[in-house]
Amino acid sequence: MSSFTTQQSFSARFLDLKLKQVRLAHPEQSLPSPPSSDSGASSSSPAEGDYFLRSLKECLEIYEEPSRARSDSLALLSDEEVILLANNGKIAAYALEKLFGMSELERAVRIRRALISRASSTKTLESSTIPFESYDYSRVLGACCENVVGYIPIPLGVAGPLNVDGTSYPIPMATAEGTLVASTSRGCKALNGGGGVTTVLVGDAMTRGPAIDFPSVALAGQAKAWIDSEQGHAILREAFESTSRFAKLKSLKTAMAGRTLYVRFATSTGDAMGMNMISKGREKALDAMQKRFPEMVVLALSGNYCTDKKPAAINWIEGRGKSVVAEAVVPGDIVKSVLKTTVKDLCNLNIKKNLIGSAMAGSIGGFNAHASNILTAIFLATGQDPAQNVESSMCMTLMEPTGMDGEDLLVSVTMPCIEVGTVGGGTVLAAQQGVLEMLGVRGAHPQQPGKNAQTLARVIASAVLAGELSLLSALAAGHLIKAHMAHNRSQANSPASSLPVTPGARL
Repeated sequence: MSSFTTQQSFSARFLDLKLKQVRLAHPEQSLPSPPSSDSGASSSSPAEGDYFLRSLKECLEIYEEPSRARSDSLALLSDEEVILLANNGKIAAYALEKLFGMSELERAVRIRRALISRASSTKTLESSTIPFESYDYSRVLGACCENVVGYIPIPLGVAGPLNVDGTSYPIPMATAEGTLVASTSRGCKALNGGGGVTTVLVGDAMTRGPAIDFPSVALAGQAKAWIDSEQGHAILREAFESTSRFAKLKSLKTAMAGRTLYVRFATSTGDAMGMNMISKGREKALDAMQKRFPEMVVLALSGNYCTDKKPAAINWIEGRGKSVVAEAVVPGDIVKSVLKTTVKDLCNLNIKKNLIGSAMAGSIGGFNAHASNILTAIFLATGQDPAQNVESSMCMTLMEPTGMDGEDLLVSVTMPCIEVGTVGGGTVLAAQQGVLEMLGVRGAHPQQPGKNAQTLARVIASAVLAGELSLLSALAAGHLIKAHMAHNRSQANSPASSLPVTPGARL
């Protein structure tokens, strides 16, 4: 515990206004320093102006004392004195966590907020509503974010539960869009009414596609033929799989553009989303390849032939991550009573909107109503990379009448690129781990590596099915605008004249 813990809490309130000008104009001026907590000083609030800074020279002498570790030296300095050192280039703001050590991570965040505030002409972080206290920054350090100044809370709702392959799951959704959770819940109710959702995992392989240059197209062609051969494939697979007991090379796809060769590695990655794992294996495989083709030059370990975080037909056709198809039958009476529409109207709307409309727009993988809405909300709740919603939300929604006389609805979603993991990345954060725990898929599966991540992908596809069903029903019945006006408008930030009128008795 710092000997100036009590003083630190006073610094922002009592020192800032009085000493900012002194600090900036006279960095070498010596001012009385606040007493340490072990000197017998009272812990009660001091009168305004009681405490002053040490000079830059004095602070530097304490900080650079060779007999103490840097973290111990910083513990002897107040927040304002650390800021003084940083403003004079003696401490790097990005390195505060490393300098303070694991026990003072929140203090590092607090001081960084002050540094940014005082260097900016915009609104200050020191009095900001952005929270930073009571957060486990040890999970963030070196894993999730840099130059941390706080965290952003997002409302977390739960839709469902939804029956997926015979198991009931709550559907966690972190979102700021009103009606999304409520609408998905309605879809879950309709799906459960027909016995739930059945899913099929049709693929599981993360990809990376490096770009490799050769001196000529002839040599590039020889390299392509070697990779496509049984011998070349075996050599690359052995090198690749030597880097991890979970990484298993499933396929190699090659393509040439002039003298540049692109190689798409597709790999199973256990319960990890797998980008780091596959990058490590791919590097080892390319080292093995270079022994046979020493003239080759690896231009980029990712040559956009993967493709990551960008729309691409190759992902839609070949798949990336988990490829899942989810299907359900909704009885006609449920369509009428819960969804307030008809099987005929739903099927017609789906064809005209999701299939023909998307084709008219030249969509790649966008043959759906709002798959990204549901998928991204679950991504945020479970610690996935939200930028991967670009390819992960590729989805085709299909509807057709089924049963006797076509009175029931057969509905499915096909999602070839759900990129998720239950270990690594944002899944190390406490809240996100809690959500994964709620779903029963936290961490690596103890007996079947990869099963937890696959289960999460199945749940996501099923939740997308619920969201698609509910939104299309609202469109078919003309309920969408009414629902959004009632649930997706903030009365705190909307002019009174634009707020929806609540139906009721007229006076």
